[in-house]
Amino acid sequence: MERRVPELPAPFRSPESFRTVFVEGLARLIAEPGLGTFILALANASFDPHLHHLLAPRLALRFEELAERCREALRRGRPIAEPPDDLLVFLKLAAIGIEGLPTTAYRRAGPWELQFNVLRSFRPPRATAARIDAVSAPFAPDGFHFDKPFLRRELLWEGELAGRLGGLYYNKFPFVDLHGIWVPEPAARRPQLLTEDDHAHAWKLVATLGRSLPGAGLGYNAYGAGASVNHLHFQTFVRPEPLPIEDHAWAHNGGAAVYPAACDVHDDCGRAWRAIEALHAANRPYNLLYRPGRIYLVARVFQGAVRHAPWVGGLAWYEIAGGFTCFDVDDLQRLHADDVRVELAQAAPRRPR
Repeated sequence: MERRVPELPAPFRSPESFRTVFVEGLARLIAEPGLGTFILALANASFDPHLHHLLAPRLALRFEELAERCREALRRGRPIAEPPDDLLVFLKLAAIGIEGLPTTAYRRAGPWELQFNVLRSFRPPRATAARIDAVSAPFAPDGFHFDKPFLRRELLWEGELAGRLGGLYYNKFPFVDLHGIWVPEPAARRPQLLTEDDHAHAWKLVATLGRSLPGAGLGYNAYGAGASVNHLHFQTFVRPEPLPIEDHAWAHNGGAAVYPAACDVHDDCGRAWRAIEALHAANRPYNLLYRPGRIYLVARVFQGAVRHAPWVGGLAWYEIAGGFTCFDVDDLQRLHADDVRVELAQAAPRRPR
């Protein structure tokens, strides 16, 4: 008897349906009150030329409305009632003008992917700038987390996926295609520390999404390895093009080239968990890239433990996978493959044989 595969919820049944829901949600957010939702919509549109083409007229009108509201408050000597982080980002936008905001530009430096992403450079650093020396910390209900009521406006979708209830949020400052944040059971308020069940869920989730969304993947930053929020979450994306770490030239994929960061690849969920569990026991931070039937695991030094080059804005799963965001257009043009290689080797030194 043929086993029936459960049908996915409507937004995830095809690339077309997912992109439609993604765009419709951004259009809704443009009209929401406040600066935060506007910044989110603008950041996603400026990352993707297709989204920018669809949303640019509405974004321009809304930007002028919000700017005039800020100007009026300042003329009257009144405070602008917005979160400080959002206000700072918006004032930076006002300084260059929305028409001066370029869409994300890309360049390859050898095997590496570089991008110039102006709006992401405005992002508050949160925990990624902190020096951390443990792979876990208690959940902080008074800190930033995804169960804040105001963040419900940033939900792209909520419901059951791969056997768990959760929320799929927009990423406010995206750096990969159709970038989201999957938070299993947000109200449980669990810290960013994987359990075996969480790992099995992520393995199943990416396999499930991969059936209908070619290029679906998950990124995971352990606490102390670039996680900006200490609330259990995975970063979702849909990009058919492989990330640099997935190239067949690397030894961990069967090739001859040596990846500069120590990378282990697992095609078995249980074996991958045993490797993750060993890192927890050894107090070693790590980054994960989940693809259907495959996990890339990079054990690394704690964030802040080494001094990186000034052009490095931080190292999390995307950087470890070979993609770097540049915040200076000159860096985009001048960086060489060896510049990236040095930073990866520092972040995740290879074990001596």
